[in-house]
Amino acid sequence: MDIILIQDVDNLGGKNELVKVRNGYARNFLIPRGFAVEANPSNRKQLDERLKVAKKKEDAMLAQINSVISKLKEAPVRVGAKTGTSGKIFGSVTALQISRAIRDQKGYDIDRKKITVNDEIKELGTYKATVDFGNGQHAEIELEVVAE
Repeated sequence: MDIILIQDVDNLGGKNELVKVRNGYARNFLIPRGFAVEANPSNRKQLDERLKVAKKKEDAMLAQINSVISKLKEAPVRVGAKTGTSGKIFGSVTALQISRAIRDQKGYDIDRKKITVNDEIKELGTYKATVDFGNGQHAEIELEVVAE
C-alpha cells in the first residue's frame, strides 16, 4: 500500500515522503496514529502542492542567504578589543564579540554558534572566520581586530 507520511517515522521515512508499506502496518498503525495518510489521487495533489510551496520557500531563503553573504564579504568587520601597550589583547576575541560586531556594522543578527574562528585571535590584525548558514551555505568573512 502506498502512503504519504505526515511526520518523520523512524526506519521508514521523512515528512512529505511517499512510501510503500504493508497494508496492515498502514491501516492498523500509521494511519490511526496520524503518522500517514493513504496515497489516493487527492492526497497526492496536496503533497505536490506542499512540495511546490516548500521549494519556493527554500529558493527565497537561499536568495536571502546569498545577499547576506555578499554583504558580509564586501568589507571587513571591525572588532574592538582591549589591548596592552605591546598590542596583545587581554584574553581573546570570541564568536560572541564577532556576532555583535556583525549586528552593529552590517545589520544582520547571526547566532554566535554559527561562527567559527579559524585561528585563535590574541593580537591586533586581520583574521578570517567562517559563518555557517545551513543547507551547505557558508561564507568566509574577514575580521579586522583594532584597539578600543
